[in-house]
Amino acid sequence: VGLFREDSSGFSNTTALNDLSTRAGPSTCRQWNNVANSNISLAASTSADAEIIDLTSDMDLDPAKHNDVKTLILNIHYNEAVYTIRLPSIATIEQLKRRIAEETNVPVCRQAIRGWPPAKLQDARKITTQLAHLDLGPENDLILHNLTEEGYIDTENEDVAQRLRDTFKLTIVEHPNGKTITLPFLGSNTILEVKTKVYYVSNINVRNQEWEGWPSNCDDNMTLAQSGIGLSHNFTLRNKCEMPVDNSGVSNSINANANAIETDDDNSLDDEDGYDPLQDEQPVPPRSRHLIPNNIGNECAGSIEFFDNYRERFGEPHPVFYVGSLEDAIKEACHKPARERKLLALYLHHGDSILTNVFCDQVMKNERIIEAFAQNFILYGWDLTFESNRNMFLSSVTACVSNTASITISTKPVDKLPSILIIGKSRLSGRSSCEVLSVVDGNSDLNSFLSRLMDAVEMYKLQLRDEIREEDERAERDLVKAEQDLAYRETLEADMAKEAAKRQKEAAIAAERKRIESEKAEEEAKRESIRLVAQQSLPKEPSESETNVSTIRIQNPSGEFLERRFYRHNTLQDILNFVAANNYLIEENKLILISSWPRSDLTAIDPNKTLEELKLYPQAKAVLEER
Repeated sequence: VGLFREDSSGFSNTTALNDLSTRAGPSTCRQWNNVANSNISLAASTSADAEIIDLTSDMDLDPAKHNDVKTLILNIHYNEAVYTIRLPSIATIEQLKRRIAEETNVPVCRQAIRGWPPAKLQDARKITTQLAHLDLGPENDLILHNLTEEGYIDTENEDVAQRLRDTFKLTIVEHPNGKTITLPFLGSNTILEVKTKVYYVSNINVRNQEWEGWPSNCDDNMTLAQSGIGLSHNFTLRNKCEMPVDNSGVSNSINANANAIETDDDNSLDDEDGYDPLQDEQPVPPRSRHLIPNNIGNECAGSIEFFDNYRERFGEPHPVFYVGSLEDAIKEACHKPARERKLLALYLHHGDSILTNVFCDQVMKNERIIEAFAQNFILYGWDLTFESNRNMFLSSVTACVSNTASITISTKPVDKLPSILIIGKSRLSGRSSCEVLSVVDGNSDLNSFLSRLMDAVEMYKLQLRDEIREEDERAERDLVKAEQDLAYRETLEADMAKEAAKRQKEAAIAAERKRIESEKAEEEAKRESIRLVAQQSLPKEPSESETNVSTIRIQNPSGEFLERRFYRHNTLQDILNFVAANNYLIEENKLILISSWPRSDLTAIDPNKTLEELKLYPQAKAVLEER
């Protein structure tokens, strides 16, 4: 399905953020090291020696003074390290942040803590909230972010909104085989959708998945953005069915050669229906007759030839194959209302595979298999034996499904055929296109084959529930609208719409008028405030009889003159204040003050210079001009 997967026995299991470095960290925190070829379990790695920060002793939070006080363990992930802090449940967010600041040197005002329970995000943003009110477990994982100088406000809601659009890279290690799966997900995907996708690539049913690495407050309905994990995160995955149990003489055996799982009699088919291609007698090589002749003209003709030749070669009973083009088969299966939708099962046949006869005679003739295909799938068959037919089909798969599906088919070895590709719409693909949900090879035994089919059906129905609910709600809304349309006359609706538009227009005009008046009042108040400050800043005006006095005349834009006497040691700023006190605001009115001689822009000169320094003594004339 186009997902990266490889063996990685040397992967070090952690629940911390992905790709944490091994450089030395603070002495009071636990480091996470990726040690090559390490088989240390998650439990061992999380119990490594670490200095625990116990903050109950110096916060005046003696648990003995309070009833029902619990001690909480808070694992603070920051800067590729984990600080483990013990606090009583009566401690507040403010007290927690102060101690985090002491240990990490991140100021309280720049701390953004992620990982709180989604229902308690608002409470967690209040510094007075006690930890006891945040629905925390005995041990909790929180992520600390050091915000920038421009944004040192804890805006966790906005952070989650951004994370909904981010891509998360999840690395999952299967135990005990050590295989690694790396999957990309959007932050809007839920944890259940992650588990469903993992089922498709690992064959571990959701109900049998045992995870390590999720924060303690997560549930299946929570999105990755809300979960508190980083954009890169590591997990450990185990199959509950394969975990050691205390058996009393009865056990489930695993046939490693055939990849077949034997279950209890209650869950298996009849013994006579059992099929193991590697333990039964060596199959007879297939007949030379192919199900589709070489160089078939088109898919419709090929599907007819396939069905007719399949019935002739393998006889009754047999599943019913769809006759027509692959595009039509996809429309019939996937592009219907959710209640009518089915999965598309692509049966890939090859005449040169030694598994063909046994698979078709024993698996495809089984009544339960036939019934499962009929009720839940549109079955479409194609013979890949001839290169011409193979290339035509791969081109059609690329156009109708995806390039990933075409690559999956083209890279399938002949000894793994026949194979069934299960295709359907998925929420992960935006419900607009189809993708390969599961692949079942012909070397699967009968029980495993049926189990894989029904597991795919079960998971697909689980995904369809939301779409069915949305379609039902939409149908109900359409019905209500139709009833309303019949109940009201068109003229009445037109009058109501006209009246509503009139009221809306009047409201908009009134709102705009109010806005303009408010802005005007604010501007006037601002101007008056500036004028009063300037007036109060003016020095005392000297009398006509005093010496060392300069007379300043200023012509305003309307041609009128403003005149005042200043001491020669008064500054240019005093003149500007005099202009502002007469309601001519330099900045607000976009004015400049030009001296007559020498001609210069006084608004561009250092306002602290004296009149004598500016040669505005014993008298001077200036003009106020608009810029």
